[in-house]
Amino acid sequence: MERSSSVGVAAALARTRAGRALRRQHNWVQLAKFTAVGASGYVVNLVVFTALLVGADVDHRLAADASFLVAVTNNYLWNRLWTFHGERGHVAYQGARFFFVALLALIANLVVLEVLIRLGLPEITAQAIAIVLVTPINFVGNKLWTFRRKR
Repeated sequence: MERSSSVGVAAALARTRAGRALRRQHNWVQLAKFTAVGASGYVVNLVVFTALLVGADVDHRLAADASFLVAVTNNYLWNRLWTFHGERGHVAYQGARFFFVALLALIANLVVLEVLIRLGLPEITAQAIAIVLVTPINFVGNKLWTFRRKR
């Protein structure tokens, strides 16, 4: 009985918007590009965070804010020019949406960062984990709102 109900659920999902989206190769290519851009932003974020924290002796909260601004700029430019090239709208309008989604992710990042540091993790390790944990907020927000395809 459990197998037939899971087959029914899979069939129902296949008929939904999400199910149809999962069958489109374009979406998988776009996800791969978004992941590559995100990986570059991840490296940029950690490099700036580490440079400010270790090299300039900046508080981890200020370092996280500054590294976020540099990484979000990197990610917006690459996502606009490469990942979502076909869905480009007005640069300021789209940039504002991208920044709003990124701010939500930053808030989540700062909460996770603080929790992990209070649990005893080193600051750089905590930031690395926090970035990974909040990445889904960025992808979903940007795919469905910032760079959504106009019809």
